[in-house]
Amino acid sequence: MTAHAIRQIRSFNRTVTECIGALEDQFLGRALPLGEARVLWEIGIEGAEVRALRGRLGLDSGYVSRILRSLERKRLARVRSSKDDGRVRWAFLTKKGLDERAELDRRSDGLALRILEPLNEGQRARLVTAVAEVERLLQAAMVRIAVEDPASPDARWCFEQYFAELAARFEGGFDPKLSISADARELTPPSGVLLIARLRDRPVGCAALKFHGRGPVEVKRMWVAAEVRGLGVGRRLLGEIERCAREAGVKVLRLETNRALNEAIALYQGAGFVEVDAFNAEPYAHRWFEKKLYG
Repeated sequence: MTAHAIRQIRSFNRTVTECIGALEDQFLGRALPLGEARVLWEIGIEGAEVRALRGRLGLDSGYVSRILRSLERKRLARVRSSKDDGRVRWAFLTKKGLDERAELDRRSDGLALRILEPLNEGQRARLVTAVAEVERLLQAAMVRIAVEDPASPDARWCFEQYFAELAARFEGGFDPKLSISADARELTPPSGVLLIARLRDRPVGCAALKFHGRGPVEVKRMWVAAEVRGLGVGRRLLGEIERCAREAGVKVLRLETNRALNEAIALYQGAGFVEVDAFNAEPYAHRWFEKKLYG
């Protein structure tokens, strides 16, 4: 990472915080600092589960609790335990809180207009396009990848999305019972490993390794949610899978894929996988790939 790149990002951060008034005690001229205003907005009209709220904003439990207590003192929100599970807490906006949220929305629109108004039409178009690109890149930077239990609810959800997409895209559909297995037991160390990619604490992709003793290792369950495609999540997952394989002393990675998955084929070829003869009897595969790991 170059020093110039770091200086530019720091300069951008200072400009944005100044432009939106993040340094003021009363964000948008209201009696709330930015943190409380953002949490109020995220609670939303329907309310929000506190744990999900923490994950979505990337905040620690203690900080969120302090913000919620402050919003309660100001009679803008209330926090209640779930009727079904007392360990689960939900935050809801009061009537006063809903009115405050609506006013924050109105003033946020006004702030956006004040940023755009001094610019000419061409500059506005450039700014809007640039902001959209910056938001996408920042989302890419926010994606986190970690090893996860393949029997966890989020892992099962990822597998369900993966199977559903294959069923929709494969000619004749897809039945996981007919495919070569890669179940939770086979993806649990030491038999295998599962990685899950998350954005704002939500799973948005997965990839796995299935070990075969001293033989080549298979890449399995490679999936990325449509909403984050184009952010490089698939490339990062594949890179992390390769890193896990190297750390385990793996010398050869293998995978198979269906001819309908053109973007996956391009990803594998771009990552250095070479097409080889069929090495298994996977009924849904048309192309087989291999990559030798050195060093």
